[in-house]
Formats: sequence, structure tokens, C-alpha cells
Amino acid sequence: MSRVRLMTITLLTASLSGCAVITVADAAVSVVATGVKVTAKAVGAVADAVIPDGDNKKDPKAPEKK
Repeated sequence: MSRVRLMTITLLTASLSGCAVITVADAAVSVVATGVKVTAKAVGAVADAVIPDGDNKKDPKAPEKK
């Protein structure tokens, strides 16, 4: 009887450890993806601030000055 119980516990432990590995890997990928996204937004904001867009037209929504 104890062998059946030991096998059951071993199988359950092995299956749960597989889920834990997938969860940890998924969390690591999420952290890296978020870091890349934040870095890309920051670089884009700096590039927009430094590089002029060359648009010298008046803003059509801006009120005209007399």
C-alpha cells in the first residue's frame, strides 16, 4: 500500500514541478518584454524631442492671431 501512495505522491510532485517551471519561464519572458517596451518608448520619446519633424505648417486647430 505504501508503494502506491509513494508513486502517487511522486507523480503529483513531478507534474506540479513542470507547471512551476513554465510559470517561472513565463514570468521571466513577461519581465523582459515589459523592459523592452518601456525602453523602446523612452528611446522614441528622446528621438522625437531631439529630431525635428520638419513640419512648419500652422496647426489648423490653433486660433489665428491678428
